[in-house]
Amino acid sequence: MRKLTATILAGAATLAAFTTLHAQNGPPQLPGQADAARVVAGTYAPDPGHTLVGWRVNHFGFSDYFGAFGNATGSLTIDPANLSAAKVDVLVPIDSVSLVSSGLRDHLLRAGKDGAKPDFFGPDQQPAHFVSTKVESTGGTTANITGNLTLNGVTKPIVISAEFVGAGENPFSKKKTIGFEGRASFKRSDFGLGFLVPMVSDEVQLDISVPFEM
Repeated sequence: MRKLTATILAGAATLAAFTTLHAQNGPPQLPGQADAARVVAGTYAPDPGHTLVGWRVNHFGFSDYFGAFGNATGSLTIDPANLSAAKVDVLVPIDSVSLVSSGLRDHLLRAGKDGAKPDFFGPDQQPAHFVSTKVESTGGTTANITGNLTLNGVTKPIVISAEFVGAGENPFSKKKTIGFEGRASFKRSDFGLGFLVPMVSDEVQLDISVPFEM
């Protein structure tokens, strides 16, 4: 009984010590913080395994359908002291598209029937390519990034509304990292992807999440 009591008391003392230490130090700090002073000037590349370009369209007026692209490559050149000089050049492979429906994914990437034009992208699609032409600050952590999007062989201007999420050092890769989220929209018919418009909405909404690593 004395041994059991001693074990219980020792466990209680350990728990009390841990609770006191946690209260003193507070919760562990995330590696990335929304502090612009943490941003190191230089050229970064997207972390392809954690970059997502989500897209959303309305389906027949009943509901929205959404999917995502990944595996981005490219570069971000940034100097926090001169944000307007920032440059973004990113490629996103079309065949990285992820969907719940395997049938719809096959439809997006399949060739046209009997040699006709594909309904959507087809099997031999070049990556989507965004190149910035202007960056304008819109607030302490936000900016509009104007640039040219090349998709399905067509180049058109779009504007990405971007927000700085955080900067710091990735605890695993030990790389300096900057994270951003962005939103944009465009008409898919402008890029030769007008199949089933307007039954499936012409407007495509993009929701972008990308960590850049140095």
